[in-house]
Amino acid sequence: MGIEIERKFLVKNDQWRKSVVSDAVMKQGYVANQTNASVRVRIANGKAHLNIKSSTIGIKRAEFEYEIPLEEAEEILAQIAEQPFIDKTRYKVKCGEHIWELDIFEGANRGLIVAEIELNSEDEAFELPEWVGDEVSGDPKYYNVSLVNHPFNQW
Repeated sequence: MGIEIERKFLVKNDQWRKSVVSDAVMKQGYVANQTNASVRVRIANGKAHLNIKSSTIGIKRAEFEYEIPLEEAEEILAQIAEQPFIDKTRYKVKCGEHIWELDIFEGANRGLIVAEIELNSEDEAFELPEWVGDEVSGDPKYYNVSLVNHPFNQW
């Protein structure tokens, strides 16, 4: 089984910009959002993925991801996925021994900036960068699947 261990934080300043190693513009839509799991399609850098993730609250969740044909992903987004889509730019930012993923949201979620770090275990140590603010790992309103129905501009 695929497991994701991820901690999520708000971003308090733009000091992260000096450590960016890559970026990608992303568009994602949810085709299912059920009590126990979500299913999404994401397009980034000319590639598409189907992702299935458990709806567990916290830092550890089941996750499965598969590359799918770009044309099919575009059709799924156009014909099936819930709207609004999640539009964001993801920056990969190096800090210590880890690469953080920092998402700057657009559209209905403009103004929201969230940093995530994926870990190998729940108790893995990591360096907390100076630009990281409050942890929101356990707050479902910051999950992308929640931002579709309750976007940041409505908080």
